[in-house]
Amino acid sequence: MATPHKTPHKTPRKTAPRTTAARTNDPERTVADIIEVATREFAEKGFAGARIDVIADAMRTSKRMIYYYFGSKEALYIRVLEEAYHRIRSIEAELHLADLDPEAALRKLVAFTVDYQRANPDFIRLVMNENIHRGEFLAQSKLIHKLNVPAISAVREVYERGVQGGVFRAGLDPVDLHMSISALSFFNVANHHTFSLIFKRNLETARAMNARRDSIVEMVVRHVRK
Repeated sequence: MATPHKTPHKTPRKTAPRTTAARTNDPERTVADIIEVATREFAEKGFAGARIDVIADAMRTSKRMIYYYFGSKEALYIRVLEEAYHRIRSIEAELHLADLDPEAALRKLVAFTVDYQRANPDFIRLVMNENIHRGEFLAQSKLIHKLNVPAISAVREVYERGVQGGVFRAGLDPVDLHMSISALSFFNVANHHTFSLIFKRNLETARAMNARRDSIVEMVVRHVRK
């Protein structure tokens, strides 16, 4: 008697769940998640190299849905830039610098900037990419200028208190001071790999990072101190 042919058992193929429910129930969270994934994609590959289909795949959604929320790749990129600046400015606003004497407040602000930029390299990469585009996309944002006004206001308030209290020397431009703080902090991330290779230094140890932060803080304070 012939043995009946048995069809080999096949394990059902598992497919990644779609985000339809999330889109329906919590569109704000979905938008935030898209921005988070898009931030990594744009930071890693720049505007030209980033692909919406890669972002969609990571989100387990469709390109159509991303375009539904943001309209275009350019609009999504601008939103990513805005969110990146909004995040750092929001945290700065919580430092309560007004509660500290001027020098302590300046030290706290500088240390925060160094630590934040070091902990958020995607922010640095986004800024670097946008500079390659000569600020083309930032210029299209209606929010970027407003988002950065508080940063200058914070520096100005701390500096002016220090001048009035006889601690800081007069005649400095708060915008220039902000630029110097940003430049020193930015270099740690933007030039990290090349500097490490050229000068054979391990800049990733806690000791090295803390020493560099303290050095930057001291340089800025000595620059403004009377």
